This record gives sequence, C-alpha cells and structure tokens, in this order.
Amino acid sequence: MSGLVFRQNNVVEWQRLHQRHDGVRTWAKGPRAKAMLYPYFVILGLGFAGSMYGMGRAIFGKKTWW
Repeated sequence: MSGLVFRQNNVVEWQRLHQRHDGVRTWAKGPRAKAMLYPYFVILGLGFAGSMYGMGRAIFGKKTWW
C-alpha cells in the first residue's frame, strides 16, 4: 500500500504532454494512445462494413449473412 500512497507525482509531466501545441489531438497523445486507438478504429470500420453488407443484402431480399 505504501507504493501507492508514496508514488511520484506526475501531474506536471502529463499536463505538459497534453497541453503541448503540436497539432496532435488530445486523445491521440500519450504512450498507450496508438495501442488503444488502432484496434478501436479497426473494430469500428469492420462493424460499419458489416452493417453496410447486411443492409445491401437485405435490399435484395437476403436476410442472412450467407
């Protein structure tokens, strides 16, 4: 528990990172941003493509994926 209570305060470093005017969006800054954003965009794109595929098939009367 003492490691949690007596940790180094990194607020100043995080503020410096996120308030820097470097043209990068706030949610894309940080050491783990790419590891979280790329899978999110892949899943979002696959979901959109799948729904468009399903709607296109539904127009022609096919109500299943295959």
